[in-house]
Amino acid sequence: METFDVVVIGSGPGGYPAAIRAAQLGAKVALVEKERLGGTCLNWGCIPTKTLIASASQCHRLRHAGELGICAEAATFDYAAMVKRKDAIVSRMNGGVEQLLKGNGVKIFRGTAAFLSPREIAVAGAEGATNIEAKNLIIATGSTSAVPAFIPRHERIVESRRFLELDRLPASLIVLGGGVIGCEFACMAAQLGVKVTICELLDDILLMLDPDVRREARRNMAGPLGIAVLTGKPLEEIAADDRGVVGLVNGQEIGAEMMLVAVGRTPSTAGLGLEKAGIATTATGHIEIDSRCATKVAGIYAIGDVTAGSTQLAHAATSQGMTAAENACGAGQSIAEPLIPASIFTDPEIGSVGLTEQLAKAQGRAVRLGKFFLATLGKAVASGENSGFVKWIADAGTDRLLGAQAVGAHATELIAEATLAIRTGMTSREAGKIVRCHPTLAEAWTEAAHAVHGEAIHAAPRRRPSQP
Repeated sequence: METFDVVVIGSGPGGYPAAIRAAQLGAKVALVEKERLGGTCLNWGCIPTKTLIASASQCHRLRHAGELGICAEAATFDYAAMVKRKDAIVSRMNGGVEQLLKGNGVKIFRGTAAFLSPREIAVAGAEGATNIEAKNLIIATGSTSAVPAFIPRHERIVESRRFLELDRLPASLIVLGGGVIGCEFACMAAQLGVKVTICELLDDILLMLDPDVRREARRNMAGPLGIAVLTGKPLEEIAADDRGVVGLVNGQEIGAEMMLVAVGRTPSTAGLGLEKAGIATTATGHIEIDSRCATKVAGIYAIGDVTAGSTQLAHAATSQGMTAAENACGAGQSIAEPLIPASIFTDPEIGSVGLTEQLAKAQGRAVRLGKFFLATLGKAVASGENSGFVKWIADAGTDRLLGAQAVGAHATELIAEATLAIRTGMTSREAGKIVRCHPTLAEAWTEAAHAVHGEAIHAAPRRRPSQP
């Protein structure tokens, strides 16, 4: 039986970087993957969805480019060709991951892993079973789409992975769930002319964001994209047949050609045999870890969506993977990075990092806000992308930046600068002194930082007391 210093189970955005980092540190490393290298993110999540979103956004912008002097209102698209491009990109990146792993000397086992003991796992593959031993293990098995039992099983009711396999779009679509996945798919489909209805049980969509950000996103969804957003009531009496899917929201019938279920994800631990490793899971099936990504069993680490309390984002899993690998290899006491930005690829895009305004209020913290609308920013107006805003949340006493949100064009890129500012402990005064190129969207952060103290140059001044 072959023995390794580190065995990683799962090759998603947390698993394969963990394997490579451990190999860089001189460890003998093995990685076990039951499906495709790259995991959900590369094959059925982040990369394929953003590829389709990029195509849909280009088409939508062309059709609405009259303001820029471009006459392309009748632009057409070939969804099958978009899907073919998506598959080609996924395949190329999948091959890239394999090359990186092999180039770093990581041994790849194809099959399903199951614990036999805290140090031994069995890998069941197409060519039979193989047992391997590990001094340290990293569990990176991720999550899968949740499909509640009350939802009928029918080919017209799909989750995100199945939706990505379609080679044609439905004429109409119900999206069950107003979270990140549901809203991203809803915007992509609507940009290509699909009649979309979002049904969300909670009071609003994207509830992790501040109300003003949600309003901006919802306004655009309901306006330019024509998405019907129904919140605060359940979708009940769901039925599906060869003609489509119907249900009731507050007594009103909602129908569409297809329904996408996007109500969350569940950790992938089935079949792992965690009990044989001495690992217990929470009521939701997650694995508990500490700040070092270590489980309660010595030498066993866990990262990403499979863990309790972690942010379910690919880049969060990557960060945790590096932390787990460094600790497994004895490279100091590496602590998982707590500040994780989030990017949402809706239309408009949304970026968020750190403390939100609503969370600050819930914690009873005194904060000052600085908001700047893109409508008065030169680059935004020139490019015709002038809706939305950026916002700083600063501590009222120390002026230290605690959080930031952006909604509008390229918000998913803009949030990186805010993350760096918060991570390095900047104050809003310091952020306002940084010289940013003109004309760029990044200038909005300067103006918003000045706005914390009522000193934004390109915004209407705050009311001052009248002079006697």
